[in-house]
Amino acid sequence: MYEHNDQQYFIVDSHIALWDAREENLRNVHGKQFIDCFYDYHKNLSPESELWSYEQYLYYADRLMKDLFTDGYVDHAIFQPAYLGDFYHRGFGQTEEAWALTQAHPDQLTYNHNFDPRNGEEGLDQLRLDAERFGLKGIKLYTAEWHGDSRGYKLSDPWTYKYLEACVELGIKNIHVHKGPTIRPLDRDAFDVADVDHAATDFTGLNFIVEHVGLPRLEDFCWIATQEPNVYGGLAVAMPFIHSRPRYFAQIIGELLYWIGEDRILFSSDYALWTPKWLVEKFVDFQIPADMQPEYAAITTAQKQKILGLNAAALYDIPVPANLQVQQAEAEQVPVASEAPDGRVPLGS
Repeated sequence: MYEHNDQQYFIVDSHIALWDAREENLRNVHGKQFIDCFYDYHKNLSPESELWSYEQYLYYADRLMKDLFTDGYVDHAIFQPAYLGDFYHRGFGQTEEAWALTQAHPDQLTYNHNFDPRNGEEGLDQLRLDAERFGLKGIKLYTAEWHGDSRGYKLSDPWTYKYLEACVELGIKNIHVHKGPTIRPLDRDAFDVADVDHAATDFTGLNFIVEHVGLPRLEDFCWIATQEPNVYGGLAVAMPFIHSRPRYFAQIIGELLYWIGEDRILFSSDYALWTPKWLVEKFVDFQIPADMQPEYAAITTAQKQKILGLNAAALYDIPVPANLQVQQAEAEQVPVASEAPDGRVPLGS
């Protein structure tokens, strides 16, 4: 737990990964394009002191626990893996290694898995097996992922709805969706946030965590999230702007607090794009610039405590220290599920 100026902050890093982009795992040139784009984000948005070598960036399993928990102040972290099987032989996110770490450190790590609705009935069967094996409370979706001739899908597609219905049935309540900056060679429009509106309206018993808060479509995200109480904003990718473009970060966090409030914003480092230590430190010290405060209110300590961990802890039933439980109770605003057996809103309701 991070302590600063006599205040304590329970840290839940709600978006981490363990990937393998080494040459032997590359299926084609697109795998290299993807990791090179990741590394460009890392180089361009990180303090110089926090830069990794390219070789270290390709695979880093040996340092994950230290970066997160020894050095990074994190109390609990949640794996959000991307598969990308068209680009990598063994997939990009490393399921077995991440799961083994979760098993070894269950009080510190939660494993979320993924599905692709384009896998049809076979994929639905696999989702049920995965839910039982991993005890899933969450899923990570990459709507721009390639799949044969397909270069993306929508949350509103009929087959996606079948998978979301299965999530309701299986008790997988947290649906994390990458809706942010594109990564080469994926298509920008396949990450558009519009389909979140459709799915969130029809599946009121699920929480839709929009990773990267829809950037560069922040305004679209805010208009959707303000009318859909089961839509949350994940700060992955937004966080490092606190260093590289602090006024832009002030605009992002200011808009989010104005539109959806402090109870539906989740901190994440997006490890290993960035490490949590410097992000936590900078966020705790951060304040909206004085000349922007007529439009955006100053950020309070209680708001920072919720964003840095209490909100995600509420979604995932993660125990928090007794002295922070009051703030966590205020953050627990989980939407009430529909009475329909599949969790969808009944027609005419």
